[in-house]
Amino acid sequence: MGTFGKPLERSWGVGIRAVGRYLPEKSVSNTDLEEILLTRDDWIRANIGVETRRMAAADERTSDLGAAALKDACARAGIDPAEVDLVICGTYTPDNMAPPAAMLVIDKAGARGATGFDINSGACPGGVFALDVGAKYLASGEYLRVAVVLADVNTRTMDWKDPGPAVIFGDGAACYLLERCHPDRGLGPTLLHSDPTRYQSVWVAREKRALRDGTPLTSGFGDNFAQLSGRDVHDFAVGEVPGLIQELLARADRKADDIDLFALHQANLYIVRGIMAALGVPEDRTVTNIEKYGNTSGASVPLVLREAQDLGRLAPGDEVVLAAFGSGLSVGVALLRWCGTEDFETVATA
Repeated sequence: MGTFGKPLERSWGVGIRAVGRYLPEKSVSNTDLEEILLTRDDWIRANIGVETRRMAAADERTSDLGAAALKDACARAGIDPAEVDLVICGTYTPDNMAPPAAMLVIDKAGARGATGFDINSGACPGGVFALDVGAKYLASGEYLRVAVVLADVNTRTMDWKDPGPAVIFGDGAACYLLERCHPDRGLGPTLLHSDPTRYQSVWVAREKRALRDGTPLTSGFGDNFAQLSGRDVHDFAVGEVPGLIQELLARADRKADDIDLFALHQANLYIVRGIMAALGVPEDRTVTNIEKYGNTSGASVPLVLREAQDLGRLAPGDEVVLAAFGSGLSVGVALLRWCGTEDFETVATA
């Protein structure tokens, strides 16, 4: 800040320099789930669209996934993790209740010297909520390079007798690496919305559970179990998310037809298709990966961006809408103009 209490007048935008990712090696197919759940491969494909999902190894924790994604983002940007100033970890499955998982991500990634803290914005919405927080820190002028890490071991919140959430979720991590860019590039307006009346539509409930013989049942997080109402999520996502996207676009004097890519949370393949249909936009303007990764929670939206990059679907100057939604029920939507290498400022290092 210049004058105390007044917002900083800045001459730079906030751009995504790189998107890193990490997906555990173990792949779990629908057929594998048939062995432990009362479900069928054909039903999962027809109703959710998932074919396989990734599962963290027994010795992999949220911080391991997040650190790998951060290192990957830095490698893609051609920098050392030690050059990152701030690490924000969006997660609902931290290694421990305290200190924050971001501290372990910093240590394991070799980003020592960075400040770090966690954000729990309700898992899936974190793909935009945590990004918005990171963008504001970079915009403040206090930090020159911010890593926003989204990482969760979703499968450890499962009750493996409850097929509802178990067939949907997979583990994974992604990292937005943010740097200053030209003011006409990078992140534009962001719109966040929460409806607490639907708090229990998607949530991790803290409750005692037991098997039929009375043996206590626990998840990887003790008495915490993921549960959801698929109908509630579908009605919210298809019924309300398109309207919020339209509101965001109207604020930026844009229309859905102006957008080159819609990076949507991978809650369900048919929800993604429903949102695109409600917007009146052809499906070739989005990318999906729920088929092979499942719902990766907060990492979902940045993983879609990374997929689009790898497929050659993103070019400098492209306009992109990000939409992340889920527990709360909450939704975050953001508009950005994709940056090229030449759009970023040079970051001075000590």
